[in-house]
Amino acid sequence: MLLSLVEHHYRQVHIFPGSEHGMYFLWSKKSNMSLHAKQPSKPALLFDKIAGKITRAVGSPYAFIIATIIVIGWAITGPVAHYSETWQLIINTGTTIITFLMVFIIQQSQNKDTMAIQLKLNELIQAIEKADNKLIDIEDLTEEEIEAIKKKYIDLSDQA
Repeated sequence: MLLSLVEHHYRQVHIFPGSEHGMYFLWSKKSNMSLHAKQPSKPALLFDKIAGKITRAVGSPYAFIIATIIVIGWAITGPVAHYSETWQLIINTGTTIITFLMVFIIQQSQNKDTMAIQLKLNELIQAIEKADNKLIDIEDLTEEEIEAIKKKYIDLSDQA
């Protein structure tokens, strides 16, 4: 399905075997633009796959329930451990390590999602003839430049 969708929008599609993320060569029908993506390294593919699975897993209700049970279990053991420093250290160390690792996993997933959304929006802007193509690379502008463009569009909507 995806390949037929891609073939509909592009003149030629070559996917070289080797992995599900093979090499892609796409030529756009509209702009005659050539796109080329090289095959990612094996560690990058592995990290991407693991990060995706972990992100989906920790974002599930089950992960929240498990985390809640762990915290409740830890709190219940407080009186038994006499609220000792070791008892506190267990939860502090555990949450610090998990948080540290999750920052990288979530950031990788967020970067990938953001890039995919930007590319989809870029394609839509490029496909619509009346669209302002200056918006295609808007994410590369400074915050002040983006605010100025935002004001322009707010003014346009007020005039409508």
